Amino acid sequence: MFLKEMEEKKKQQLLTAEKHARNGVVFIDCFTAYIDDQVKIGEGTVIGPCVTLQGKTVIGSNCIIGQNTVIKDSVVDDGVEIQSSVITESTVGSGTKVGPFAYMRPKSHVGRNCKVGDFVEIKNSTIGDKTKASHLTYIGDSDVGSGVNLGCGVVFVNYDGSEKYRSVVEDNAFIGCNSNLVSPVKVGEGAYIAAGSTVTSDVDGDSLYIARAKGTEKPGWVSAKGILKRKK
Repeated sequence: MFLKEMEEKKKQQLLTAEKHARNGVVFIDCFTAYIDDQVKIGEGTVIGPCVTLQGKTVIGSNCIIGQNTVIKDSVVDDGVEIQSSVITESTVGSGTKVGPFAYMRPKSHVGRNCKVGDFVEIKNSTIGDKTKASHLTYIGDSDVGSGVNLGCGVVFVNYDGSEKYRSVVEDNAFIGCNSNLVSPVKVGEGAYIAAGSTVTSDVDGDSLYIARAKGTEKPGWVSAKGILKRKK
């Protein structure tokens, strides 16, 4: 009984892939692509192995949906490239690149020609056109403008243990690596947040914000403590 059910599911899976293929969709391996009946896919889009498209998902034309990607109840515009990522109840603008290993949680809306890179997580946020978050960044409960650069390790600190708060980053701001934006804060247009800063108050546009402890060097400290073993 189990094998018969599996054979029937596989047959339906192949029929669905065949329907899309007739409309100009390219499958790298139609035997491993899982596509719900409601899903719509535009002409010229390439579907990689082990891709899962669920619910009311709409994929535009000439996209690349790479291996192991899962998309549920989301809209992906034309010319988008997604690699090994998970997108749920969200939208992705045309020409944007997502992944590998990105995670877009519900109510995430990314604009056109953006970069959502490896190990970037977005939740309940909007991101304007041409904004880049290339790697290792968390964007939660925030509105990020166009042309913004979010450096490696940027975190929107949106939760204080009981409530969640929203932050705003205006157009063309630059958020340096390993910066924390403690919500709710507003970073003005064209502002520059120095790497390693923790932002706890609003930053005016065209301003440089620096929040770092002063570095101190203690010569000979390691040898005096004897905490590192020397190679013989």
